[in-house]
Amino acid sequence: MAAKEEIPKLQWAQVFDKCGEPLQYKQISVPIPESDEVLVKIKYSGVCHTDLHAWKGDWPLGVKTPLVGGHEGALCPGQRADEQLCAKQALSGYTVNGSFQQYAIANAMHVARIPPECKDLAAVAPILCAGLTVYKALKQSRVIPGQTVAITGAGGGLGSLACQYAKAMGLEVLAIDTSEEKRDLCINKLGATSFIDFATTKDIVADVKAATGGLGPHAVIVVAASEKPFAQAAEYVRPHGTVVCVGLPHGARASADVFTMVTKMINICGSYVGNRAETQEALDFFKKGKIGAPIQIRSLQDLPLVYKEIEEMKIAGRVVLEVPE
Repeated sequence: MAAKEEIPKLQWAQVFDKCGEPLQYKQISVPIPESDEVLVKIKYSGVCHTDLHAWKGDWPLGVKTPLVGGHEGALCPGQRADEQLCAKQALSGYTVNGSFQQYAIANAMHVARIPPECKDLAAVAPILCAGLTVYKALKQSRVIPGQTVAITGAGGGLGSLACQYAKAMGLEVLAIDTSEEKRDLCINKLGATSFIDFATTKDIVADVKAATGGLGPHAVIVVAASEKPFAQAAEYVRPHGTVVCVGLPHGARASADVFTMVTKMINICGSYVGNRAETQEALDFFKKGKIGAPIQIRSLQDLPLVYKEIEEMKIAGRVVLEVPE
């Protein structure tokens, strides 16, 4: 256990008073934990598309305001921990203040310990949501070693981790995204076997099937931030294949031609974040050196610019914010 440090009364945080209003980097009170809670000192926090949705308020969920966003934190209370407040639908960075601050509250029953071997907290931070989310989705897909999985949005924060978990699980990866930067990332750094640029292809369904021996992938993990890839996945997944919906674009609907769905006997399902046991499983892959999320470390003060870059799809990999001491 680390030496006890004096807890300040004020801390720096990124706050917004109402959805869509400018973020304010300012000092707020350090929260006081209840008897069943712990106070954790945050070192790094990944930035997820979910955080952007919370700020914009465009999901059909109530957002607490004013709000400190963020839910992908690497924390330090003497023990390392991850906030897992979802069991009672207290959503970090959505209905309760999250990790875009120096100190945060976590329920003592729902923290997940980070193994002491995982010393790089900046690299660990994305595992605690993005990594766990795609690991769960791959389990939901029921693919087995040697089979092929297509990953839409493969060069982004979720997708880049999905590629690595898929490879670590013995799968062949077909990456779908756009830009030469993301092609290079997926093929040369994340281990994808092939890459299809959705912005330049004339027929993505035909190209995906051609890249997978004419049959299509055994599963598709859809982490895209737009609606169209969900329908396309149902067209190119092979018979008996599975489409796992993970991304949550605003107002999107997942649709499939019923004749195709029935005659190909495909399975379409949703996958949410994993549980505490799966958090440890996801961290174990990282501990063994199987996962190395491509990250950009930025300052907590840079959050407004990071949100802009996420919306413009300019970020390859994951941005991790360094929280000041």
